[in-house]
Amino acid sequence: GYRVSLQGNFFGRNHTYITFPEYNPRKHIKLDPPLNIQSNATASKCQIWWSVPWYLVEILQYELQYKEYSMSWEIALNKTPPSSLPQIEIEATELRSGITYIARVRCKVSENEDSYHSQWSEWSQTTVFQRAGVPKLPEKILNTRTIQLFFIPLSFGTLLYLLWNCKLSQKASPALTFPHQLLSFSHSIVCTMGILR
Repeated sequence: GYRVSLQGNFFGRNHTYITFPEYNPRKHIKLDPPLNIQSNATASKCQIWWSVPWYLVEILQYELQYKEYSMSWEIALNKTPPSSLPQIEIEATELRSGITYIARVRCKVSENEDSYHSQWSEWSQTTVFQRAGVPKLPEKILNTRTIQLFFIPLSFGTLLYLLWNCKLSQKASPALTFPHQLLSFSHSIVCTMGILR
């Protein structure tokens, strides 16, 4: 430890002021800000990571700030990573689609660390990101799926109609009616399958 004092001449007399009777540099650290902050945004989340000296990774804690690019830092949102790893994720639900965001991070020694104590570092350089849009299915796939959804109940309904009609018309001319209706149903299925292809 050290003893820190201030000496000066005040009103013609020399004075000494003891500022820190027992100053321990390990308890008064100000770290450099994190480096190389980067981001990668997808439709579901945005990953942000940065670099710090490897020997400090396990004893640091971080605070991330992010905001819409055009807004002021005074209204930025703060996030704290759940671990000492130099990375964090922002869920897509916290971001507005089509809006550009900017983020920065700072660090200090963790409150759980007994050997060292520090204040927050200055803020890092910034990274810019934008939530990716949800990918749209190709129009051809959508059309095929729509046809498939209609084909199943349509086929089932047609079959029920033919069976019901056949039952009613068996009294009149069962030999002539049923083959004709079955042929019509088969023709409907062939046409629908042709559309699906």
